[in-house]
Amino acid sequence: MATTLYPLPVPIVPHKIIKPKLEVYVPQIWNAQAPLAAKTINQIIHQTVIELIRMTGYEENDQTEVMGSFEIKLNERGLLSLTLTVYGYPPGAAHGMTYQRGLTFDVNTGKLYTLSDLFKPGAPYVEVLSGNVSQQIKQRDIPTLEPFTKIKPDQDFYMTDKALVLFFGLYELAAYVYGFLYFPISIYDLNDIKAENGIIDTLWY
Repeated sequence: MATTLYPLPVPIVPHKIIKPKLEVYVPQIWNAQAPLAAKTINQIIHQTVIELIRMTGYEENDQTEVMGSFEIKLNERGLLSLTLTVYGYPPGAAHGMTYQRGLTFDVNTGKLYTLSDLFKPGAPYVEVLSGNVSQQIKQRDIPTLEPFTKIKPDQDFYMTDKALVLFFGLYELAAYVYGFLYFPISIYDLNDIKAENGIIDTLWY
């Protein structure tokens, strides 16, 4: 019987939420080996999308135009990382507003990872990551609205196969025109603080 060296990606099916002036695509996973984990993941994804839709003000004003989509950033070795993006344009507004969340899961247990889960207990991950972001801000000459000091302990993030990507929402770091700002950090730069047998170790080789 043939076996694969690494667990295969999980199948993902787009599900669509449609209402007047609203069309949002939501990813739903299928995992025959761990159906309960898949159910948990799908519930969290759906709940997060609903929260993003609420942020557009659609519930208060159903004339707000809303669109939403997702991107799969990582789907391998039992890990799934994705971003959910929802755009809302209220009538009469100067411009629309886009909201985004990153979610990272263990597809076998349904666990949703927080940023701190990636690192050893007590590791100064906020300081280490903030130093990296600060360096990138200077290198990329990003004009921040306020002098950058540090990331939030629960800063938005997603994973790729060899990087942790931190991101900032509209107006969170720079003016609207700069959009979402992404800061990729190589997992190999996090060797000293990574959790033992955590996500980073899973993706290391």
